[in-house]
Amino acid sequence: MLPTVPSEIEQTGPRKLRSNARVAVICLTVFVGMIGAAYASVPLYKRFCQLTGFGGAVRQAEAAPTTVLERPITIRFDTNVRDLPWSFKAEQISQTLKIGSTGLAFFKVTNTSNQTLTGRASYNVVPESAGPYFQKLECFCFKSQTLKPGQTIDFPVVYFVDPKFVTDEETQGTQEITLSYTFFQDVKSVGKQAGLQVAPGNGSKALGVKPSAGL
Repeated sequence: MLPTVPSEIEQTGPRKLRSNARVAVICLTVFVGMIGAAYASVPLYKRFCQLTGFGGAVRQAEAAPTTVLERPITIRFDTNVRDLPWSFKAEQISQTLKIGSTGLAFFKVTNTSNQTLTGRASYNVVPESAGPYFQKLECFCFKSQTLKPGQTIDFPVVYFVDPKFVTDEETQGTQEITLSYTFFQDVKSVGKQAGLQVAPGNGSKALGVKPSAGL
């Protein structure tokens, strides 16, 4: 009897299975990579905006300008809270200062709940074109802030408008900038604070700076 020769289907079947398995592994790897990239893109995009002022994000500065112009600019302050039992108010509606000079504003935050909570403030300016030129030397928004039940803190913000503001065609005619903050609960701290038990705190001052009526 002649030996049986495997059919073409029988010969290629295992190969197709191995090929399909490789395709499945590649697809799964790409899918997982895309998910990881999506999560990583949020902090990376935020950092990019803060460094460049893109989208109205405010830049963090290391030093104040050495040049102060005679031209004044008015800064208005806007405060908001999202899903956080805190009271958050600017202690001044607006300030007018010379472009290039340093401004000092105060914001009062109170934890109105009966538990310790940590919040994080997002921020931007309007118009968005002013983002690259509105810069901060000190701000509570640079990191998360934790308040005990009933605690009140006056946070200072030290800022300036870069003199290059007047040479940009998109901003040179702007007379007013609005700085807007939104406090929301820091989700990373929720689990850590679930088991904390603390007594209500008294009012305190941040960075040891006393509030001022204006500049």
